[in-house]
Amino acid sequence: MDNVFRTGRVPSAMDGVQRVETEAAFREAIAVRYAVFVDEQGVSASIEVDDHEDEATHFLARADGRAVGTARYRTAESGAAKVERVAVRAAHRGEGWGARLMDAVEADARETGHDRAVLHAQTSAADFYAARGYERVGDVFDEAGIPHIAMERTIDK
Repeated sequence: MDNVFRTGRVPSAMDGVQRVETEAAFREAIAVRYAVFVDEQGVSASIEVDDHEDEATHFLARADGRAVGTARYRTAESGAAKVERVAVRAAHRGEGWGARLMDAVEADARETGHDRAVLHAQTSAADFYAARGYERVGDVFDEAGIPHIAMERTIDK
């Protein structure tokens, strides 16, 4: 209900974060990623969709039935859940969608046997992940023309 106080609207039955189970939902997730990463941040469209799409577990956040955010994870070579492509449309930032997406990703990763999560955070988002218990690992590096930092945390029960 905190969304009601921030946005002044009552959440609909379509609101929330769900695992992507259909091709249509996957296309909506990709559209969010393009809006955020390609259109807004200037990431090359040629690298936004990659070879890991089929192996990854994708999530989609909806508000009033519209796709507003997405995230995915896959199993990294280390066995950890590698969280990737976390994106929330600009008009919906500050409404808690990033936290809800991460809650869903981490819960699903736990349920599938992962006890650790890793990610490459844009440095501008590192504090968001740090507040969730992620710790910085190593130095800042460039990924897709944007400064990133590797981060990780335990996600066991």
